[in-house]
Amino acid sequence: MSIYNRFFGKRESDDRPDDLVAGPKQEDGPALQVLFADRFRLDPAAVAGAMREYHPSMAGARCDIAGGLNEEGKLFGLAGWGGHVIQLVGFDVPMPRDPVETCIAPSHYSQSLKAQARAHKGHVLLWYTGREGSPVEQYAALAAFAGVLHRFGALVVLNESAHTSFPAAALAAEDVENDRMELLRTLPLPALYCGFVKYHDPNDPRVWMRTFGAHVLGLPDFAAHTNGHQEGDRYFSMFDSILRYMLNSGKRLAAGHTMQLGARDYLRCRAPTKDEPWLESKGEMLVVQVIQADQINR
Repeated sequence: MSIYNRFFGKRESDDRPDDLVAGPKQEDGPALQVLFADRFRLDPAAVAGAMREYHPSMAGARCDIAGGLNEEGKLFGLAGWGGHVIQLVGFDVPMPRDPVETCIAPSHYSQSLKAQARAHKGHVLLWYTGREGSPVEQYAALAAFAGVLHRFGALVVLNESAHTSFPAAALAAEDVENDRMELLRTLPLPALYCGFVKYHDPNDPRVWMRTFGAHVLGLPDFAAHTNGHQEGDRYFSMFDSILRYMLNSGKRLAAGHTMQLGARDYLRCRAPTKDEPWLESKGEMLVVQVIQADQINR
């Protein structure tokens, strides 16, 4: 019943049927990183108990952690429930500064929490290796577990591939009476599961806004050259709506496509040019422009 073998997806003859075993790790699959205020020691029984309290679907939750490493301030183990399995690797030292800053700087929460996150003392890396096929469900499972870790000192949850972060307390949703897992499934995608970043050239009054990490969802990233920072909420909602539409409908936009947006406005998509290096993406990138109905065929 070695946690090390099960972490790497290997069963042994004496494993119990309910022992957690990691499935194949997806290349560029969903992953999150959790920052802790202090150096941590996670008791697996306490973590499993907190998971079971988080949501009814987690009633059979398990958490297995290698004991010796845990005592040394390192974390190596698995957590899971139902068809979900999450690999855990942690260290009671800060994450490297550059990826932390890349994720914290563009995010929208208080400067005081950002300062606490920058001063974090430990971190845990989470990878989804369960049987659920939907990337949104995979992310929701990771976010739920990250919310559970808030009880043990988690401050902020990063998504390094998305260049974004989110307060762990918001994922814990301790004061929410509604279904917490449903809230995570319907969380605006650019809030955590893909990122929303602005680029501003001091010599240009306009502002580029784009998503990051949508390839993990099986979708293209989107960008727009907007009139200014005041349009941030509009484009955040617009990108979320487009991404949700593609997820729910199975339809894909491509360069040259148009789609209706509201009663009178439409969007036209194009590919980025070689003169727009800030639009580089791991997957496909589409630049959207708001047009009127009479511009569709121009």
